Amino acid sequence: MKLVIKLFLFCLIVSSCNTPRTTFDYDAQTSFEEYKTYQLFPDFKTDMSQLDEKRIINSIDHFTRQGGLALAEENPDLYINVYTEKFQEQSNNTLGVGVGSGGGNVGVGVSGGIPLGGPKDYVRFIIDFIDVEKDALVWKAEVEVKFNYNANPDQRQALFDKVFAKALAAYPPKK
Repeated sequence: MKLVIKLFLFCLIVSSCNTPRTTFDYDAQTSFEEYKTYQLFPDFKTDMSQLDEKRIINSIDHFTRQGGLALAEENPDLYINVYTEKFQEQSNNTLGVGVGSGGGNVGVGVSGGIPLGGPKDYVRFIIDFIDVEKDALVWKAEVEVKFNYNANPDQRQALFDKVFAKALAAYPPKK
């Protein structure tokens, strides 16, 4: 029984590591079945490197096709735009050190935490679907994920695939 509990906790910890945090929003009045084609927004710029931008476009193309959207040569139904925001979060791991003494009914103590590890790098992907005819935002996803700037190209593509699979799994929205 103890082995089962330990195995369950291990699986829970491993599966929770680096899971993208995702939020969605959409226009409830929109009929998403009408959208069949897309193009990248004319001013598409993600603030990532050119190589990462190509990887992002590959992921968008792959997962939009799975969602029933085709890349249009001209006159698309939707524009897709991706913004990125890079930020850092401090590690929550600290080493606590304390000193104290006391006597009688009086006690005195001093303690502090020493941070372990450096800050963690994150990227927030903001994915917008814009109705071309109405010039209006109709669907939006935000995905936040830990980012390794030293990752090799295959690891980066795998991360982008993970991000866009998670984001585009909710398109079209279920009402």
